[in-house]
Amino acid sequence: MQRLFEELRERLLRVGVAPRHVRRYMAELNDHLADLTVEEERKGLSRKDAEASALARLGELEELAGAMIERRELQAWSRRVPWAVFGLGGLASLSVTYGIACLILWSGWRIFLPGSPTPFVRLEGLAIPYFGMGRLIYYGAPVFVGWALCVIAGRQRVRAVWPMVGIVLACVVGAMAQVRVGAVGSIGLAIAPVSVTYLAGLIVVAALPYLVWRVFAIVTGGVSLKGA
Repeated sequence: MQRLFEELRERLLRVGVAPRHVRRYMAELNDHLADLTVEEERKGLSRKDAEASALARLGELEELAGAMIERRELQAWSRRVPWAVFGLGGLASLSVTYGIACLILWSGWRIFLPGSPTPFVRLEGLAIPYFGMGRLIYYGAPVFVGWALCVIAGRQRVRAVWPMVGIVLACVVGAMAQVRVGAVGSIGLAIAPVSVTYLAGLIVVAALPYLVWRVFAIVTGGVSLKGA
C-alpha cells in the first residue's frame, strides 16, 4: 500500500503535477482507501485481507496517475513556464532581496549615523548587528535565491537545466551589483566589473544543495522529499 502511494506520488511529481495538488490527492486517496477497508472488514474479512481488497478496488497505478496527469490545470508553473519561474522569478526575488538590504542600509544610516556623509564607517553599539544584518542579506542574496530555486526544482522534479540557468543568472547579476551612496543620503545599486573567481565560488555555493540532491538521487536510484 505504502509503496503504491510512494510510486504514485513520485510519478505525479515527475510529470509536473504541482506538489500541493499531489498532497491533496494523496490525502483523498488515503481517506478513500480507509473507507474501502472499513467496508471490506464489515464483510467479515481480516484486517490484512480487507486492506488488500480495498487496494484492489482503489485502482492500478496507471489509472490513478492518469486521472491527474490528464488535467493540464494541475501542472506546476515551473513546468508550464520554467523560463519565467527560474529566470524572471529568480531575478525578481534577487531585486526584492537587494531592496531590503538597501532599505536596511539607508534606515541605519539615518538612525545611527545622521551626520555622517557615508554609512561605511566604523560602527558601535546596536549599529553593528543592524548593519550586519543588511550586509548578510546583501552579500547572501544570490545564494539565498539560488537555494530557493534548488528547493523548487527538487520538490517539483524539474529538469536540471532550468534551475542551473536561474542560479547562474542570479549569481552573475549578484556579482555585478554594487551599492553606491550619494552625497545627499541616497542609496542605489550600480554595475561593477565581475571577478571570475568570486562568481565561480558564488555559483558553486548557490547550486550546492541541488547538486548534492541530484547526486543522492542518482546513488539511491530515486528521490524521496517528504515535504513535496
